[in-house]
Amino acid sequence: MSRRSYESAAHERRVSKYRVTEEDLFDFTLRVAILSYALTPKVVDAPRPPNLQELKERDHSRLSALSTFSIGDLFRDGSKSVKYPEKLLKVLEQKLQLITMGRDPEYSDQFSRRTMGKFYTEFTVDSFKRQMKESRKIEELILRFASNATGILKKEPTLAGEGWKLELNNQIAQFIKLLRECLRSVHHVSPELLSRLDAYTAKLAPALAAQSQSTQSDSGYESSASRDYHHQAPSISWNVADMPLVKVVARLFKIPDVSIQSEVDRVRSELALEKAALTDLKMCLKNINAGAQFPGRREDFASDAAWQHWKSAETSTLQQMVVMMVKLNPELAKSTAAERNSVASSYSASNLQRTNSNYSDYNSPHHLGGNRRSLYDLNGNDDPIGEYGEYNHNDAAAPDAAYAQDDDLPVGHHFTFIPPNPKKFYQKLVEYCLVADLEVMLSPEVDDNDEVSLGILSPQHIDLISECALRWRIAHPYRAVCFLDLVKQFYERNDVPMECIPEAMHSVQKVMQESDPESWPVADIDNLSTVYGALFNIFLSSLYHAMDALPNLKPSEIKSFLGILEHVRDSGLLGRFDVDIENRLRDVQDKVKQVAAFWYESTMQGFQGQPGVNRALPLLLMTDEIEKSAKLLDKRFPEPLLGKIDIVSLFLDVAIPHLVTDLQNSQKRLFESSMNGPTPDVPIQDIFALYRRSSTMLQMHKAFVSDGNLAFDLTAFFEPYVKQWLLNTDSKTEQWVQAAIAADKFEAEGAEGHSTSIRDLFDSLRSPINFLQDLEWEDDYYNARFFTSLSKTISKAIDQYCRGVETLFLDEMYPRPTDYLQPQKSSAWLERARQLAAMGEKRVEPFNFQPQSCVKLNNVEAALKLLDSIYNQMQADKHAEILQTTAPPVPEKVERDKFLFTVKFVIAEDLVPAESSPSARLDTFATLSDEQGNRIAKTRTIYESSSPRWEESFDISVDKPLWLMASVRDRALVGKHDTLGRAYLCLDPKRFGDCLAHDLWMDLEPNGRLLVRVSMEGEKDDIQFYFGRAFRTLKRAEGDMVRIFVDKMSPFVRQCLSRNVVKLLFKSREQGLDYNKALGGVTAFYRSAIGTSASEVQVPLPASEKPRTRPEDLTDVEIEAAISPLFDYLEDNLQTLNTYLSDNTKEMVMARVWKEILVVIEGLLIPPLSDVPSDLKPLTDKEVDIVFKWLKFLRDYFYAGGEGPVPLESLQNQKYRDILSIRLYYDWNTDALMEECVRMMQQTLRSAPTMKKRAKSVYQQRNLGTIKERKKEKNKETEGGTSEQTILRILRMRSHTQEFIAQQLQIMNAMRAEQEARAKEAEERKAKRLAAANNRPPSSVIPPLPPLPPLPE
Repeated sequence: MSRRSYESAAHERRVSKYRVTEEDLFDFTLRVAILSYALTPKVVDAPRPPNLQELKERDHSRLSALSTFSIGDLFRDGSKSVKYPEKLLKVLEQKLQLITMGRDPEYSDQFSRRTMGKFYTEFTVDSFKRQMKESRKIEELILRFASNATGILKKEPTLAGEGWKLELNNQIAQFIKLLRECLRSVHHVSPELLSRLDAYTAKLAPALAAQSQSTQSDSGYESSASRDYHHQAPSISWNVADMPLVKVVARLFKIPDVSIQSEVDRVRSELALEKAALTDLKMCLKNINAGAQFPGRREDFASDAAWQHWKSAETSTLQQMVVMMVKLNPELAKSTAAERNSVASSYSASNLQRTNSNYSDYNSPHHLGGNRRSLYDLNGNDDPIGEYGEYNHNDAAAPDAAYAQDDDLPVGHHFTFIPPNPKKFYQKLVEYCLVADLEVMLSPEVDDNDEVSLGILSPQHIDLISECALRWRIAHPYRAVCFLDLVKQFYERNDVPMECIPEAMHSVQKVMQESDPESWPVADIDNLSTVYGALFNIFLSSLYHAMDALPNLKPSEIKSFLGILEHVRDSGLLGRFDVDIENRLRDVQDKVKQVAAFWYESTMQGFQGQPGVNRALPLLLMTDEIEKSAKLLDKRFPEPLLGKIDIVSLFLDVAIPHLVTDLQNSQKRLFESSMNGPTPDVPIQDIFALYRRSSTMLQMHKAFVSDGNLAFDLTAFFEPYVKQWLLNTDSKTEQWVQAAIAADKFEAEGAEGHSTSIRDLFDSLRSPINFLQDLEWEDDYYNARFFTSLSKTISKAIDQYCRGVETLFLDEMYPRPTDYLQPQKSSAWLERARQLAAMGEKRVEPFNFQPQSCVKLNNVEAALKLLDSIYNQMQADKHAEILQTTAPPVPEKVERDKFLFTVKFVIAEDLVPAESSPSARLDTFATLSDEQGNRIAKTRTIYESSSPRWEESFDISVDKPLWLMASVRDRALVGKHDTLGRAYLCLDPKRFGDCLAHDLWMDLEPNGRLLVRVSMEGEKDDIQFYFGRAFRTLKRAEGDMVRIFVDKMSPFVRQCLSRNVVKLLFKSREQGLDYNKALGGVTAFYRSAIGTSASEVQVPLPASEKPRTRPEDLTDVEIEAAISPLFDYLEDNLQTLNTYLSDNTKEMVMARVWKEILVVIEGLLIPPLSDVPSDLKPLTDKEVDIVFKWLKFLRDYFYAGGEGPVPLESLQNQKYRDILSIRLYYDWNTDALMEECVRMMQQTLRSAPTMKKRAKSVYQQRNLGTIKERKKEKNKETEGGTSEQTILRILRMRSHTQEFIAQQLQIMNAMRAEQEARAKEAEERKAKRLAAANNRPPSSVIPPLPPLPPLPE
């Protein structure tokens, strides 16, 4: 370049000092590179070898220098110890292992390997590691190495005299160098630690300098410090080949070696390098004190504290650099003021002149992509002192002359090595280095599989940049921010991958950890805020576009974005940057919603386009896709991005409302498609699956979208489908019952003894229950309504099953020939007539029970338990309470729609047979028929009784007054049954509105009267009501079947326990008959009736019981033998009952048999209670004794010492005790009985309850628990004596007592009616008080009894 050209360039620089040209950048970078080499000279070989005398003098000089240095002097500065990072020990251990194994060429000499190896051996000891981790003092680490090295070197025979000391200093220096290298690989290293190591290196410098002048150690081996000097005199080489940084500058600016050598020579000739550098440092110190713009002033900082912190640290650093330069070259302290002025003006007056255009002819670098080593590792060897290190004022090596005669230095920017705008130059230099390294990375020499650093910069460029930053006084904050800014620019041009951004940000983060950003210059903070704001915009935009991948977005695809965005957000610097973050984040949220809407629409279109799908299937598949995608997103992104972008919530906030909209739009078509015929287009299963999935969707929306308001009534939408399903289920009930009964062979299964039909039926009933429960209906009220409707279906199924089983049961208990001829009937009657004529009375054949009949009774008993289990499974009480408390208000009705009447046939009296003989016995049954003549109820047949007692109840539902005809008929084996009498009964809800049980005596036409007990309750659409009716149906079926069992046994029991048998005993005695012979005849008749084999052994009477004529008294054996056919009959039937009946039903049947026996025994003694005279005559004392002995024998038989079918408590019940009380009054005269009756009647009426008990309700039978409670109450009601009734019944057998009995019954009824009226009035007054307290009109007042409606025609 010519002089004129150079002056033109200088003029341009003066015009715009902020412009950084390549020439200026090259100039200042080259100066720093040369200065760096000058301060660390390299010794090369001299041409003339020294003679022996010179070697001795140099050795003596070396030892003399060492004699003033010791290890104690190394740490005698009195400063506080600095702790090293804990990770240093691991890095140092790896490095020592390589040296010991000879794999590190830099430490390959003999003594280094031995000392390092010895120290490595100690280093691997756990106690040593533990001690070093606890202390973490760098001085202790160096001392331990020195101690090991001393032991090795002292024992070395080749190091004679004081030679080991020389080598020890050398080994310590090598170890400190090793520590410095290891710290390069460790993060968060204190600058004070680096400064401390550099200070130790400086203290070792005089000894090492003396060593470097030696030719060879006394041992005859070369030491590590002298092995390069082979008997040559020292000299400094200024060859570019020996200058590493200069070569880096040449390659960076693409200058040939020849040209760069000439530039180096020119700079050497025109500048006093070390003096100029020292002058720059001093000028910086003066500028700081004078408040000049460079290197910093108060206006550059936000606070006085920040300014003082920076000023103190920068001053200390500059002073230490000055001291280090003076220590290395004491001649610098002797410079004159003229020399300093000359150096200070070297930049402005003595410009470096190039004789040729050595620089401008080369191309500037190009921007390419790649990566390599990180630049801003704070532990790099870029600042030998440490930018914020402290100057040690106690250091004796710091000469005062270093600061002498500085008053004549100018203030301002008059530097030799510092460019006019250092930060601009630094940024340009880093940019050049980045471009150069990217070019290398993209070159063919670098394989694609080679591992490269994300820091991009090569180690050579890092050293160059660090050296320039040190000389140009570029602080670490600006270095890190500048590098981040350049990497950002390269990323925007797609020259570097995105992974380089976090690496550069990591450097900024480390600087922020080392120094508080509040102490940074304001310009650096603003610069960082600008860079962070730009990065936030860049990567928020990347995050925005990444949302297009939803819902298949993976965290790895946005992890790098999020890491950068979160770091920028957490830095707190975005507030300095003018950007509306909230709006930008809302843009990303809107993007998520937009993508979610597009995904939903495209997915739904794909489902709807599939062939062969119904209208519900696309919605079902869509719910699955939404749930799957939501779960995947929730797993991948459990927390909102940047604390604001909740991807799952935003996704569901769009997808689920879209689904609800489609569901509502399809409502009409879905319903029509699910109801079009027996095989609808949309199966009901798909509809309910859609309900479950929709419910899940709404729950997810509620859970994830906290502020979302999705107005959709799910229960109202699907309620019609559930109602229709309930109707379909109800229509299938009859099929279930018929199929269960048809497939049942009524063979006992298991210990319970029931058959398959009851199991199959309840399995069918549980299926809809489980289905409803699995729906998990959200609305409790509608859920309770559904279960109420289902309970009605269950009650219907139970009623149908009971009617079907009872029909089969009756066919077995009352078998009839299916095809017979009339003559056969006549023959049967003729045979029956001959038997009656021969025996003189009607004989009853005993009935044997079949196993199938027992199994049917077991089925009913098992149904009670299974129904109770269903009651608990359905939580009927809970649903009833929900309906009672949450039911919507309805208009109050005048009367209820339906009412359930219970009509009980109790007893009929004064029946007159249609035959001419008034003494004929009747086989009676009763019926109820409606106005059209349809029979709606029928009792069982009571044989041979003119006063039959049925005790059977029937439920009849009415919604208006209903007239019924009650008929009592006499069963005929052939032809039409005779009607004995009939009466009319009106079931009017208004007449029975008190819900009490009313006993009605109805006069029969033409003769007799009938007692019926009528009660009424409202037939409610209530789950407890339906279960109560189902339980009552089962209990009545069970009671009817048990009663039939007893009825089939009762005729034979009555025949065996009759007055005729009693009289036959005494008659045989009077006529002198052989009793055994007569008994044998009766037993033979029983055996022939039940088909017992004649080959069975007959047990003869003992000798003492041989036939006697006219015995005085009957023995117990004779009395018991009179009823032995009954015992034989019970024994034979007990075997069948015990085998096929369950334990509960067996006890129930036998308890009812025992009750029937008690009734028969009581009928032998006294007639029933009535005001009509009785034809029954009292028994004699002996006859009464026989009856009571029979009672004792039968009680013992049923108890059987505790092993019988009925427990003793049930045997000795109230009825048993009442019978025993008959013996007390049986012999009293009539007057005494009348007086006792009056007294006891009055006492009973005074102690009797004043309020009539309400009729038994279905609510009292809604489960097994309430049934048991009702039974306990009933037992308590029946407890207590009935002696007055017993006396009245005895009086019926006395003459002239009819008027007394009628009078007593009339008085008793009148007194009870009066008490009931008073109690009723009290209850009405109480109801009025309660109504007044609640401000409501009384609604429980019973209306007056209306007149009877007219009889039906």
